[in-house]
Amino acid sequence: MTLSAGKYWGLRRIADSEGRFKMTAVDQRPPIKNLIRERRGVEAAAYDDIAAVKRLLTRELAPHSSAMLLDPHVAYPQAIEHVSPSQGVIATLEDSIFEETEGGRKSAEIDHWSVAKIKRIGADAVKVLAWYRPDAGEAVKRHQQEFVQRIGEACARYDLPFVFELLVYPLAADDHQTKDYIEHRDKHPKLVLESVREFADPKYGVDLFKLESPIPAASLPEPGAEGADTAQAWFDELGRTAGRPWVMLSAGAGMEAFRRVLIYAYKAGASGYLAGRAIWWEAFQAFPDMKRMAEELRRHGVPYMADLNALTDRMATPWHRHPAFGDAPALAGKGDRFRETYPDFEGKP
Repeated sequence: MTLSAGKYWGLRRIADSEGRFKMTAVDQRPPIKNLIRERRGVEAAAYDDIAAVKRLLTRELAPHSSAMLLDPHVAYPQAIEHVSPSQGVIATLEDSIFEETEGGRKSAEIDHWSVAKIKRIGADAVKVLAWYRPDAGEAVKRHQQEFVQRIGEACARYDLPFVFELLVYPLAADDHQTKDYIEHRDKHPKLVLESVREFADPKYGVDLFKLESPIPAASLPEPGAEGADTAQAWFDELGRTAGRPWVMLSAGAGMEAFRRVLIYAYKAGASGYLAGRAIWWEAFQAFPDMKRMAEELRRHGVPYMADLNALTDRMATPWHRHPAFGDAPALAGKGDRFRETYPDFEGKP
């Protein structure tokens, strides 16, 4: 498999020097807004409060990350100065507000934001989350597929890596309804695998999958315990189905549960993680005491990241060693005619 120049460089930028992903997300919107709103006793979280939280998270956690995932509303404009030029930047494109219909959820881009603008700010990759159920209504599935394909085509045009996140969610007839950005506790592994299988199609242009555990994290047995072989088989199938480099998301899982997820994922060939709340949610409970929140991050969040990073170094597969690339990814157009054949943003050589 070959990679275009921009995608090749972007993937290198968001990984560490060995090709493993240790990426921290501070692009969360509803989870952060909701806790601030509750603590302040107000109807809507103030921008200044959200900005203070995201600045603190970025300042404390960026030094331990290969890349930071930032949203254009608050995290990028308010915290980009805390990201080192030697680190990668991933920018979010999906709106946190989705349309709930009888047939399922429909996603959309953030208004006044685009792949073109993400390219222009100098970000190294585009991240998009799409809610998906293979058993959702046909119109909903078609909408989600067209949404993802549209973004994949824009990422190809602007030559940015497309980091794609999938989340299974409860349909109207399911138990344990929630609109929160958390793992669906009743999900079946087949729903996760069938969703990944759909978007592994090359027409969507996904370069790096950000995937949830095929088994609810709280139900995942300890490695080596009864049921571990069955669980590992689901993770192995997840990796085969992705067909390209992939990382794990935390989906609100606790620290120990997420670490357990990573062990299974790394045995199945995952190349790292892109996580947020598993790292900083515990410290965030100190809000609005920002000093205590910083102390809790240093006491618990940073050591936890160090542990995850050591685990990643020990077990994760460098992205450039993924079987999809053979011996190594090849630069598309490599040769004496590179400058002639490499297209501009209009697709012209």
